[in-house]
Amino acid sequence: MKTKLTLLLLLFISIKTMAQFTIDGEFRPRTEYRHGYGTLIAKDAEPGYGISTRARLNFGYKKDKYQFYMSIQDVLVWGENRQILPKDLNNSFAVFQVWAKFDFNETWNTKIGRQVLSYDDQRIMGGLDWAQQGRNHDAILIKHKKDDFLLDLGFAYNQDYDNISGFQSVGNTYNTTGFFSYKTMLYGYLKKTWNSFSGSLLLLNNGFQNFAEDGVTQDGISNLQTFGTHLNWKKGKFGANSNLFLQTGERQGAIKIKGAYLASLDLSFKVTEKIGLGLGAEMISGNDAGEGETGAFFPLYGTNHKFNGFMDYFYVGNHANSIGLVDLHIGANFTFNEKSSLFVKLLNFSGEQALPSGEKSLGTELDLVYTHKFKGFLIKGGYSHMFASDGMYELKGLDKDLAASTQNWAWVMLVLKPKILN
Repeated sequence: MKTKLTLLLLLFISIKTMAQFTIDGEFRPRTEYRHGYGTLIAKDAEPGYGISTRARLNFGYKKDKYQFYMSIQDVLVWGENRQILPKDLNNSFAVFQVWAKFDFNETWNTKIGRQVLSYDDQRIMGGLDWAQQGRNHDAILIKHKKDDFLLDLGFAYNQDYDNISGFQSVGNTYNTTGFFSYKTMLYGYLKKTWNSFSGSLLLLNNGFQNFAEDGVTQDGISNLQTFGTHLNWKKGKFGANSNLFLQTGERQGAIKIKGAYLASLDLSFKVTEKIGLGLGAEMISGNDAGEGETGAFFPLYGTNHKFNGFMDYFYVGNHANSIGLVDLHIGANFTFNEKSSLFVKLLNFSGEQALPSGEKSLGTELDLVYTHKFKGFLIKGGYSHMFASDGMYELKGLDKDLAASTQNWAWVMLVLKPKILN
């Protein structure tokens, strides 16, 4: 055993000598109490309580003009497997990222493989780090960066065949559906930065596999275009950022898009070094079109948990073709010292369009997040409370008299990211 450990150590030393080799990990258990998370809960329903853990091991290798990176992960729900089970029934072990990056010169490179695509405030494309599984894409990127200008061109072509013979028999039909899983993706992202201002432009096309009424026969591709800009300004104690995005083309199932939009504006002010304030609004269009078409915008592959309240009532696997949303919010961040901080946010929701009853008001949410840093790790905890209006009960399909009087959610999370070899 000592000989094997010595050989392994010598191998790491030799690799370290020849190139930059890194190993790091992540251990992230999270406990949640759910009593109205995601949707309203009935008064006779039991609250949910559970613990999940994200475990990651990341390997990086860099030499000359190329880089290699691999991140493997498992998402564990405590108690999901019976005792002495020979295999994990959850089947959650996965390669989260594996990519290679090749430098053409000082300003141009390409990045190929499974990777996180995250831009700006992650409204349309983000890593979704809150979710234990995260979000990734299998893609090829051509990247250019020179001074204050950035250009990314991305392409993806997805298949889900199990073997070569099966692939030949079914052709190029892509059977994976749901959550805007795409067959093809093509996008361009441009960003320019000045002294106190930056602006970006995203042009994104997603192709979705359509099927005939039998649910098996391929019936062409629907192409959805999403395009828009993110603007960011900061000077002294003041800051502002804005999103404006439009969607056109067709969604999954050949549903035509008409007049879908997302617009937001957020303002920030640093009162002191330890107190920051924020004020903002976001409007997302809803479905006001006829049969076979929609005017509803969906933010696709963004980190949607970050927006419209942490209780995830909107655009987190839900609200995809509904009445849209108007989100007015205020927030504050208090830094008590180098180790601890508290984030507070109050959000008021209403429909961009009225419900069948004519009601628009949906309710108000309060979000609290406390963070405390220790040496080498941190602990975060949160509490959220939904004060539902009559419109929320109608939207979620639960009679007010049958709903619990308290709708809330609480969580605590440990985050440990050890640097094993650096």
